[in-house]
This record gives sequence, C-alpha cells and structure tokens, in this order.
Amino acid sequence: MPHFELPVLIGLFVAVAAIIMLVGIRLSRFADKLADRTGLGEAVTGAVLLGASTSTPGTVTSVVAAYGGNVDLAVSNALGGIGAQTAFLAVADITYRRANLEHAAASVSNLTQATVLILLLTVPMIAIHTPAVTVLGVHPATIVLLLIYAAGIKMSGRDRDRPMWHPRRTEDTREDIPEPESHDRPLSVMILQVLGLVLVIGLAGYAVAWLGVAIAKEAGIGETVVGSLMTSVATSLPELVTTLAAVRAGALQLAVGGIIGGNMFDVLFLSAADVAYREGSIFHAIDPASAFWALVGIAMTGVLLLGLIRREPHGFANIGFESALILLIYSGAVVLTVM
Repeated sequence: MPHFELPVLIGLFVAVAAIIMLVGIRLSRFADKLADRTGLGEAVTGAVLLGASTSTPGTVTSVVAAYGGNVDLAVSNALGGIGAQTAFLAVADITYRRANLEHAAASVSNLTQATVLILLLTVPMIAIHTPAVTVLGVHPATIVLLLIYAAGIKMSGRDRDRPMWHPRRTEDTREDIPEPESHDRPLSVMILQVLGLVLVIGLAGYAVAWLGVAIAKEAGIGETVVGSLMTSVATSLPELVTTLAAVRAGALQLAVGGIIGGNMFDVLFLSAADVAYREGSIFHAIDPASAFWALVGIAMTGVLLLGLIRREPHGFANIGFESALILLIYSGAVVLTVM
C-alpha cells in the first residue's frame, strides 16, 4: 500500500468512517422492512440481519489485521467495538423521550441474546488460560464460540415464537407490529439491496484496517489504543446510525436487538481472526490491555441486562440509571486505556 503522511491518513480515515455511517442509515431502513416482511420480528432481525450486516466492516478489519499479524489491533477492534456499541444504545436512550428505552423495548428475545452475549465474552477469557492447542492453526475456543452463537440465535427465535413468560405491558411499551407497506417491494429485491450495502461497508472495513495500522505506525501509538478507540468506533458507526434511526422510526426492539446482536457477532470476530492468524492460537497472543475490553463488555452487558429485566419506566433528565452507568463504565474504560 502507498505511504501517506499522518494528516492524510487521518483524513482518509474520517472519509471512510463517513461512508460506513451513510451506508448504515440505509441498512436500518431495509432491516425494519425485512423484519415485517419475513415475519421474524424486530428483535431477531436486529440480532441476525442487522447485527451481522453492520458488523461487516469490523469483521473485515479484524480478519485483515490478524492475517497481517497485527493481533492487538484485531482483538481490540472486536472487543472495543462491543463497548462502543453498548454505549451507543445508552445514547439512543437519551434521544427517546417517551420512556426509558429498556422499558419500552420489552422483548424476551433481547433478554436471551444479552445473556448469550455475556457467555460468549467469557469464552476468550477462559481460552487464554487453557493450553495453546490448535487444530490446523485454530484453537477449539473458535468452534465453541460458533456453537454458542448458533444455539443462542436458535433459542432467541424460539423464545420469540413460544415465550415462557411475557413482559408486563404498559402504556409506554412499544409493540412489534408489522407495517402494511412492508409487502410492497419484492423480497428478492430487498435482499439484493442489503447485500449490495454489505459489500460496500465490507470494502470500507478493509480500508479501516489498513488505515488503522498505518496511523498506529505513523503516530507511534499502540495498536490496542487504535483498535479499541479508533477502528472499533469507526466500524461501529453503522450500529450508531441504525440504532438512532430505528428509535426515531419507533422500531425499538430492532434498535436494542441490533446492538446486542451486533455485539454477539463482534465476539465472532475472534473466531474469524483466529482462522486468519497463521502463527498459532490468537487467544494466546492477546495482550492484557485488549483482554481488558472483554471484561468491560461483560460489565456493560450485565448492566444492560439488568435494565431490560427491571424496566424502570422513566429516569432522571431523560436517561435511565442503567444507561447512565453504561456511559460511566465506558468513559472510565477509555480513560484507563489512554493512560
């Protein structure tokens, strides 16, 4: 790749981030329509379609970085993105003025997905302390992550269709009711449009990976800092814009499901990165500073899950206690990372 000075690299980074953000806005509109058209519901569609689609640039970034031997960038990009995206959900809570987002977006599927996310985040932490055994260069934890993710998505769909309990409905609860106009456009056309958008942000993710490595070298800063605070935020911009757009459109379960589902998919970055990393198990090459962000993700998701269960109707100054605590945890993690 050509060599550029630091100001040019930063300018290119901002431009690519803007492209990712604009594509993310389009994805949120298609995801809501597909949720109605396919009958999967907002929570499941948010976790699978929106979560996977908006995570594409992050996946490409981590895979490219791992293949190039930049382990710290690959891992911190994946785990740092979880913290950033959960913080975005707290920002969305501030923008929704009718009630706390955790209260209005009541969904059994989102509870299931948040619990599975915590389980997923514990796997890399356990893998670090296991023998560095690999099969064809892949650690068994990679397979475990994939199995847990698949089982979690299946359970989430089952809980939506045959829930064992229902959240108490209030005047602030937002029901997931399909819109009639969602059937106006052929399903095949909608799927092709989504795939086209995913291709664009995938290419943007490749650019972010290259620019992240180049900026780290030119500025003389660590890959963990770049990954957890720069590339993770840039590649998470689709989650921010899709969440805010979904909240504005009233698709609250889609907004929450998109963030939690995107975070679940972000953990799978490690599986993809482990396959791409050819020098052994990527889990045993993880720097403690990068592993720190897995623990931050567990803490933030635990607080979010608590909010989804307790469902406080209203907070102070238009923000719930859980959202405020999520932002506090993320801010503290950022400060500790740059110290």
